[in-house]
Amino acid sequence: MPVVDLSEHAEEFNADPYPTYAALRAAGPVHLVRTPTTGGDVWLIVGHEEARSALADPRLVKDWRPLAEVDYVELPVSSNMLETDPPQHTRLRGLVAREFTPRRVEALRPRVQEVTDALLDTMLAAPGRTADLVDSLAFPLPMTVISELVGVPDLDREAFRVLSNQAVAPLTDDGGEAVREIGGYLAALIDAKRSAGPADDLLSALIRARDEGGDRLSDDELIGMAFLLLVAGHETTVNLISNGVRALLTHPEQLAALRADFDGLIDGAVEEMLRGPVETATYRFTREPVRIGEVLVPAGAPVLIALASAGRDPGRHRDPDRFDIRRTPQSHLAFGHGIHFCLGAPLARMEGRIAIRTLLERAPDLQLADGKAELDWLPGMLIRGVRHLPVRW
Repeated sequence: MPVVDLSEHAEEFNADPYPTYAALRAAGPVHLVRTPTTGGDVWLIVGHEEARSALADPRLVKDWRPLAEVDYVELPVSSNMLETDPPQHTRLRGLVAREFTPRRVEALRPRVQEVTDALLDTMLAAPGRTADLVDSLAFPLPMTVISELVGVPDLDREAFRVLSNQAVAPLTDDGGEAVREIGGYLAALIDAKRSAGPADDLLSALIRARDEGGDRLSDDELIGMAFLLLVAGHETTVNLISNGVRALLTHPEQLAALRADFDGLIDGAVEEMLRGPVETATYRFTREPVRIGEVLVPAGAPVLIALASAGRDPGRHRDPDRFDIRRTPQSHLAFGHGIHFCLGAPLARMEGRIAIRTLLERAPDLQLADGKAELDWLPGMLIRGVRHLPVRW
């Protein structure tokens, strides 16, 4: 199969990958592509049904290490649920899931509202009635909530933001160094929490947690779990909020409909916004040859599942390129599918609904500050979003 080189027009693809995804889908549900960031060849799944099936296919594994033909350096942050398979994944998820229950998430609602209100108090008092929505709301809201939940209330959030961005959307080849820095910070944090004794936060609970057989998380697993919760616990929501607000402000008829019926439409609006912020799932690898559509993907091959492309598949979504907050059915794969379905989905949805509704209620004349100015899109194919979103009111 010929290789489709997505790196040939990397800037155009990064700014708007959807025409490329549409052309790929029209030619078939899976392709061998060269990615813009790494330049490596991977198998890319672009069709909705094929993507959904692949997310739950046990032949597509997350732990690449048993398949590696070269020596590799083991990083503690890799000891997390997202990079393991059963039975290890089952064990890790079981130890954390009971600490991340819907009841605990719902109990956060007043705090999410409180943080949102405080951030908007500051933003709306800005001189010139302009602000960067990412800096003012979209980033600090989920970062504050997840750091408090995990138990890192004094986290240097701006420093962590730089490292997190470099880990998930690297501008240079230093993404691995950012991951190592985060891992070192978390190791020191876990040691400090052990010394401090019991506390009412998620990381402290995980340090104490044991299953029925007395099993507990190792030091590396604690670091990996904290890394996953902190990074995944805010990156999706940052871009859900910023992309969602940008979509509303560029679709005034949809914005007007939402303003006229927040109670009836806010849930649907957030689901429509979720068709975009996670562009691809993290890498999977074929344990054995796997047939996807008419293509046989060889064993040991890296596979990317294009969630954003699946969200625009006309075989699943009617008028898929239209932003429609009343869309039915509202099915997307933003949080994955199968055993790796995101534990934080209820929290991300809650934060998105509260942030967007409160912002629009408090800034009834909100608009983009720079009109159709060129946006600074995050590089890479993991997260789709902008670094900054200037708004005025």
